[in-house]
Amino acid sequence: MLASLAVVLLSQAAHHFAQGAPSARAIPLDSTTGLEVRNGRVLQVEHRGRRALKLAPLAGHEHDVDQEMVAVLTESDFQDGVIELDVAGARRQGYATDNMSAFKGFIGVSFRIQGDKAERFYLRPENARLDDQLFRNRTTQYESDPEFPWQRLRAEAPGAYESYVDLEPSAWARIRIEVSGAKARLFVNGATQPCLVVNDLKHGVSRGKIALWTRISSEAYFSDLRIEPK
Repeated sequence: MLASLAVVLLSQAAHHFAQGAPSARAIPLDSTTGLEVRNGRVLQVEHRGRRALKLAPLAGHEHDVDQEMVAVLTESDFQDGVIELDVAGARRQGYATDNMSAFKGFIGVSFRIQGDKAERFYLRPENARLDDQLFRNRTTQYESDPEFPWQRLRAEAPGAYESYVDLEPSAWARIRIEVSGAKARLFVNGATQPCLVVNDLKHGVSRGKIALWTRISSEAYFSDLRIEPK
């Protein structure tokens, strides 16, 4: 009797897994991928030996400042799970090179996008190997649109939403974002421990689209995107 019941339960579980359980999905980031590009354009290029998607400014806006470029995956719908991809970022030529400037190759991922609301992790690779420890500690950052930009988070909770990780500007880095409820963790380059943990995502438990994200002053490349919903 118990053996028969176990067989039935296992059969039902296997059927459920085959029919409805979410699974990891590789996103090619090429012309077959549905993207809504905001304030920029998408180019298919080669960067450091691999095919990649590049987010570039619109023609005539190559030297604009303080703007975002975004490519939203139109078919995405994400609440909990894992987002992985390779990114490469550095500041574009023509921008200030002093440490105090903000032009240091911002590149990352927004998730749970709903209208103007979004959560985000991003890297600032040029901070990683500066002599000044203050800037090295700002190599990774979290922010939440629209009410919690990095300036507010840094002022209200210094050091809580940013961290250090070793990066080389313009080199490929593998990022892994694990999201569960109101918590998220960022891992870089296969590390077994997260380099940044956020226990209070500012929009709480929510869901929405995923987007590739950078600032207009950055050379930004993306490759090998993988999404695994929970």
